[in-house]
Amino acid sequence: MKRTWTIIGVNDVPGSFRWYHSLFGQPETPPGHDYFGQIVDTDGTVLLCLHQWGAHEHPSLMSPDEASPGNGLLLFFRVDDYEMALKRARSLVAQLEEEPHVNPNTQTMEFSLRDPDGYYVTISALSPPGRMEPARRRPKKRF
Repeated sequence: MKRTWTIIGVNDVPGSFRWYHSLFGQPETPPGHDYFGQIVDTDGTVLLCLHQWGAHEHPSLMSPDEASPGNGLLLFFRVDDYEMALKRARSLVAQLEEEPHVNPNTQTMEFSLRDPDGYYVTISALSPPGRMEPARRRPKKRF
């Protein structure tokens, strides 16, 4: 098994930590450090890492002045509580970047918003409308 840890540069790790916990409907907890925190799912999977701009010598995390935060990056999350996520998102921002719509590629509902640092965040339903679980391939029958 392999996992990717997406790490984004942020101005305020504790503030962004609270924002993402609120968006995902997670209990509020403090980040591990003032300069770094991991947003973790209930099963322990790391969803997103937040890193203070300039806290270490990572070349791409030195300063938001070098490039716009999120340039070339789309934070795309699939959630199993889409309707609740939409309600939480509306309470976090004055206006969504994209109102709810069906993504023609995934056939799932999604919406987009900006986080406190300007990153573009898309929230997508885990399953298409009317389905209770993600699509799976049927096993081939053996004769």
